[in-house]
Amino acid sequence: MFGFFLVEERGLLSLTLMSDRSYISYVILALYAAFSLHWLYLIYGVSSAQKSLDESRPLLDDAEPDGLLIKEGAVYLNEQPLASGIFSDYLQDLLKKSRYPAREMDHGILLEALVERLMAKHSFGHFATDILLKFGLLGTIIGFIMMLSPVGAMTDFDPSVLQQLLGQMSGGMAIALYTTATGLVTSALLGLQYQLLDSATAHFVDRVAITVEVSGIPLLSQQDLLENGELSQGSNA
Repeated sequence: MFGFFLVEERGLLSLTLMSDRSYISYVILALYAAFSLHWLYLIYGVSSAQKSLDESRPLLDDAEPDGLLIKEGAVYLNEQPLASGIFSDYLQDLLKKSRYPAREMDHGILLEALVERLMAKHSFGHFATDILLKFGLLGTIIGFIMMLSPVGAMTDFDPSVLQQLLGQMSGGMAIALYTTATGLVTSALLGLQYQLLDSATAHFVDRVAITVEVSGIPLLSQQDLLENGELSQGSNA
């Protein structure tokens, strides 16, 4: 935001938009604003999921063996419902998987599915980064076409005609350079934004894996032992 303010304060943004007769710079900036809103929506989702994970981790550490369960379609931890979200859905899938007997609880497949589901949402952003760059290159091509097209229509070498021709050629060159610069800058900024989103998502997935491995799976194992003990007591009776 400060960068855009500085560019506008220096008059470069207005100069770019006024000099671009192809209006591709307007399209590039509008797309960048729309894609940035999409990025903000995704980063807010990851932030909310991280907050839910941070709030649930102490509860998992202090939970009783039978304190983690599914009730009315929601995950309850110590009789307290967890906020719906990515981590809650992951715990719900893990609880459903724990109903089936296994020698060792493994959540590797669920973790891979979580990574694929989160990263799939980011693929659109990386595609959008490439689109902004392609629009800049499109402006370059259009600018060169507009710059060179008057040359073919030139019939004489009168100084006034040459002066007019040079003015038209400079206008086409301005379009080519300004649209290229706009596409390169917005593409680089959007790429950086989605790289930060990828890093935040990877950090969140690591925290999920550690939390489930350290707190969740031992809790589910204690539930299995408790249920087996109750069954044994019932058989003896």
